[in-house]
Amino acid sequence: MRELKVVGLDFNDGRGGTRIVCETAEGTEKFVLRPDDRLRAALSGDALPAQADSEVPHVLSPKEIQSRIRAGASVEQVAGAAGDDVARVERFAHPVLLERSRAAELATAAHPVLADGPAVLTLLETITTALVARGLDPDATAWDAWRNEDGRWTVQLTWKAGRSENVAHFRFTPGSHGGTATAFDDAAAELIDPHYDRPPLRSVAPVPTLDLSLPEPTPAPEPAPAPSQEPAKAAAKPRTRKRRPEVPGWEDVLLGVRSANQP
Repeated sequence: MRELKVVGLDFNDGRGGTRIVCETAEGTEKFVLRPDDRLRAALSGDALPAQADSEVPHVLSPKEIQSRIRAGASVEQVAGAAGDDVARVERFAHPVLLERSRAAELATAAHPVLADGPAVLTLLETITTALVARGLDPDATAWDAWRNEDGRWTVQLTWKAGRSENVAHFRFTPGSHGGTATAFDDAAAELIDPHYDRPPLRSVAPVPTLDLSLPEPTPAPEPAPAPSQEPAKAAAKPRTRKRRPEVPGWEDVLLGVRSANQP
């Protein structure tokens, strides 16, 4: 809270009244204060008139601003809740925002805690593998972190699947070899589950049962094959060789007699 000192009065305020002129202790800035019933009561030591708390502006100290930012609030949220100037809040919030960003970066190098202990892969490697297996872009993610009242860090991962925005939270514990990250909600537990890439079991179709109470149908006899319409070929008759006439020898022709072996 800044301290002011009275340096004079302003009688020409344009409204027929008097204003009190104040300046900072360094003398670099000046302020004008218009007297009202609350100021007169405060100067005279009387009780202040009743006024709703919502009408009394509360200027946050730098420590209060940083405490709220460290707990996860944004600059706009702190300025809106306190009715303070965004530029002023941002000036004190800047180093704390860097601290949160650094904590989120360190958390990505931590090892997820599984049922059998910390995983070999880092949180970033595990998340990247899970998102790629789901057909999502691992680069389209946002990391944030804030410190809880107990001093522990909560890390938030935000990613998009289609038009929906998804959020997962982890508890980050700094330590040797990067520290550990424990799933804080179901979304986080699903992302670091080492069995997420197993295909779902296919349902088995029920086996049909035979109803023995009904007689089994007798199969119809197959029809006999139709006789061939092609006429049978007549059996081939053996072919007889015709006997050649015997040619008389030369002696028979010349002597007019037949050989002894001729009939």
